[in-house]
Amino acid sequence: MTDCCVEYGCPRERNTKTKQQGTAFHNMFGAVVVGMGTAGSVRIRDMLAPLPGSTAEKFAVKGFVSRRSLETQQGVSQIPVEEALSREDIHVAFICTENASHEDNVRMFLQAGKHVCVEYPMTTNNKTAVELWDLAQEKGVILHEEHIELLTEDYNQLKREIEGKILQEGTLHFTGGPLKPGFGFPAFSGIARLTWLVDLFGKLSVTAATLEEDSAKSYSKMTVKLLTSENRPLTWIEERQPHLPRSKNIHFQFESCSLTQIPSVPRGKVGLFMQDLIHFSAKLVGQVIPDESQREKVRILHCLELADTIQQLCQS
Repeated sequence: MTDCCVEYGCPRERNTKTKQQGTAFHNMFGAVVVGMGTAGSVRIRDMLAPLPGSTAEKFAVKGFVSRRSLETQQGVSQIPVEEALSREDIHVAFICTENASHEDNVRMFLQAGKHVCVEYPMTTNNKTAVELWDLAQEKGVILHEEHIELLTEDYNQLKREIEGKILQEGTLHFTGGPLKPGFGFPAFSGIARLTWLVDLFGKLSVTAATLEEDSAKSYSKMTVKLLTSENRPLTWIEERQPHLPRSKNIHFQFESCSLTQIPSVPRGKVGLFMQDLIHFSAKLVGQVIPDESQREKVRILHCLELADTIQQLCQS
């Protein structure tokens, strides 16, 4: 399927080459992992045992940063954040903290001239994301936002099934348990689902958004009404409550058929975080063309802009 960003006419300006693109600036990229939750542990695991023959072999883990005082993790030692920022043998930071801390950490490492890979969303507002991307360009480094939801086998099979079909209307309804504090407003914590819709159907606009909450029951339900550029309606629902199963339910009505189930596809042999690691490292060694990075950037900023609008509508 044609990239949705191409369909809605993204700007095509070329990024300036980074320090690493097109050169053998470093044989290896020294890396630090910031935040030692599940994602941080997986990042260390994947860099210690990268896919053979892939660009992910270019990383050497130099340490991890955590607010907690921790023992060695997978043979990797904890280091102070000041050391991570100042060491010349650390070129890359993986930001794996809670969402609310992403912005400050990303800015800090970009200011220090480090490449940054951050778990989505990089910020919880669009304006700041634009500032961070401008800072990365000014410093001549790569800023990469992880989006493993676009790498899953079931999503890519769904995308193939939708290809060429003309949408009439659709719904994407996500359910799951409550989130811990620090994940941000549902439009941002759930931006993976919004990214699906933008990637599948192109540029979207928000027509309405509401948020129902019952703090006594830890219940929340955000309902968002969207329109495609062809004025086809889409509904996105994020619903959370204790014991709600984590699932995505779809109903996409096309001119020729309807899709009511996400395809059940076996998992791929290469893990999702490893695939993302390979994509990020390919950017570092200049194997990703600037146009592709630009399309990715435009999609990410479009989703953050939509999330901003949704939050404003829900809180107005």
